[in-house]
Amino acid sequence: MSGIYENNSDPFQTELDRIFNAQQRAFRANPMPSAKERIADLKILEKGILKYREDFTKALNQDFGCRSEDESLLAEIIPTIEDIRYIRKNVKKWMKPSPRKVGILFAPARAKVFYQPLGVVGIITPWNYPLYLSLGPLAGVLGAGNRAMVRMSKNTPYTAEVMKKMIRECFKEDHVTVMAGDEGSGSAFSRKKWDHLVFTGSTEVGRLIMKAAAGNLTPLTLELGGKSPVIINAKFPMKDAVPSIAFGKLFNMGQTCVAPDYMLCPRSGVTEFVTLFKEHVKKMYPAMLNNPQYTSIINDQEYGRLQAMIADASSKGAEIVYVNPAGDSFENSRKMPPALILNVNDDMRVMQEEIFGPLMSVIPYNSLDDALKFVNDRPRPLALYYFDYNEDNISYVINHTHSGGMLINDILVHVAQDDMPFGGIGESGMGQYHAHEGFLAFSKAKGVLMKSKINSGKLVYPPYGKFIHNLLYRLFLRNGN
Repeated sequence: MSGIYENNSDPFQTELDRIFNAQQRAFRANPMPSAKERIADLKILEKGILKYREDFTKALNQDFGCRSEDESLLAEIIPTIEDIRYIRKNVKKWMKPSPRKVGILFAPARAKVFYQPLGVVGIITPWNYPLYLSLGPLAGVLGAGNRAMVRMSKNTPYTAEVMKKMIRECFKEDHVTVMAGDEGSGSAFSRKKWDHLVFTGSTEVGRLIMKAAAGNLTPLTLELGGKSPVIINAKFPMKDAVPSIAFGKLFNMGQTCVAPDYMLCPRSGVTEFVTLFKEHVKKMYPAMLNNPQYTSIINDQEYGRLQAMIADASSKGAEIVYVNPAGDSFENSRKMPPALILNVNDDMRVMQEEIFGPLMSVIPYNSLDDALKFVNDRPRPLALYYFDYNEDNISYVINHTHSGGMLINDILVHVAQDDMPFGGIGESGMGQYHAHEGFLAFSKAKGVLMKSKINSGKLVYPPYGKFIHNLLYRLFLRNGN
């Protein structure tokens, strides 16, 4: 994602300004779209996705060099459609003003919280899930009644072109616009005076986005990444954990912000884990090189970064265990076999950087407390995965760790749950969307106190020292129980 900051002299900035200003004017003309209007917008978006479904999967395959069609459907198309339908079903209820209690000091009066759209929202999309991570936030933005501009990654140009075509058919540019290629560079985009800005990408670039947005005090949702750990309890059957871990590690070839980054394994179970991992990978991918279900690394730069990580770990004493069932040769290909990395230490890049690929460090631990200490000594992750059937242990881990989200006895799938918020904490992000929390993130909760004709507040106007003042002081300033 760092490439979005490479061009600071943006020849398209005027076009960015033009559309941004048009969206601002359009929002002012209709600052509170009805539930009916929002539902109609979401239906239009859903129809557009379904119409262009095949175009999207083909474009994603072109962008990656090989992107499993099933992974595109399971991780991008279907969750987006489900998210849209969930918002559509609930938005009318979410929009209702929330009545609040009025304190006796201010009665008679009514108090309500009104949920207003923020205005014009910017969405900066990463390359790893360019459909889900643009249209997912967009659904929440539209459900909250806003207008939006989406900035697509330069690393997925084919998907971006399909996205532009679909959005142009579905919406006027003063409602939703997609920018791609050199249109509105990332630095210019993030410096705009958005009413809210959503960024999904690396922690490093997230810092730059936050710095750029600070000049306008732009509120942010930062969906970053980090090193999401897996912990297997010593009493949990290894054969029950490995299939989920292998699936989660290799889905989209590990190019997922919530992919398991490293695994904390009971010391006595490391050998069993390695053996079972190899066996299960072979079941999923008996061959890899010419298998259209086995996704490629997105580009040469990312491929080279992963190879450098392996070389660094190997040079510092790590054992690299490749899993290559068919003995494929991966020369002249951006596909690469999964690798487990044993005997790691903190000096290795695989323990310092988010991996974002099919590599996983396996770290032995002696006790659950040791495992939790290892996690808690590091930046708070976007996801934490724990395998255990013991409810007391599960509660202990939930209460003694911090992470953006947590999943028990599985990998990845918590992200696509419609009725749960998704977001990071600390270096893995700030803010959240999905579910009702997403509606709230893209709305302003405005408290409104409505006085009646009878205004009791006048009783306390100066001069002070009247009977009513003394009575109030006795009532409210006495010691309570």
